[in-house]
Amino acid sequence: MIKEIISIADEKMKKTIAVLKHELSSMKAGRANSAMLDRINVECYGSLVPLSQIANISAPEARVLLIQPWDKSSMKEIERAILKSDLGLNPSNDGISMRLIIPELTEETRKNLMKNIKKTGEEGKVAIRSIRRDANDKIKTLKKNSEISEDEVKKTEDIIQKETDKFIKEVDKIIDTKEKQIMSV
Repeated sequence: MIKEIISIADEKMKKTIAVLKHELSSMKAGRANSAMLDRINVECYGSLVPLSQIANISAPEARVLLIQPWDKSSMKEIERAILKSDLGLNPSNDGISMRLIIPELTEETRKNLMKNIKKTGEEGKVAIRSIRRDANDKIKTLKKNSEISEDEVKKTEDIIQKETDKFIKEVDKIIDTKEKQIMSV
């Protein structure tokens, strides 16, 4: 039972890290990255479809994204979806493909981006701490029901705390890496 609680907490923390990495990869960092467009859904064939499912997205240059729809009739809808997004990019449409030029980051843009990165990192830490709290609550419930001893409670809480510390450090490392990436562009 204890191993199961620890295993579940560990798995949830790993998923939190994966979500954090995905969130950060979709933030504009002055470099062309197809993950920036992951959140864009296009009105196509009567429903909202992720852009990556109706077009090939590549980065032929450091600051250019090239979008090549498989169905050329969806170009207008793709352009509309990009303009509506929070990316602030203006697509250049030549009828066959679409180019997105990623602008250089200004000092103000970098500062705002850093705030968002730190906020996202803090949200990740809060999620990890919440997972720790839930696991500890389950352990305390087992103790209350006399299923485990006080020593087992203490030992298990220490294991969960070490896992929490490990994942919090990983969040810090991911945030530091992203900050260096933003500042070096």
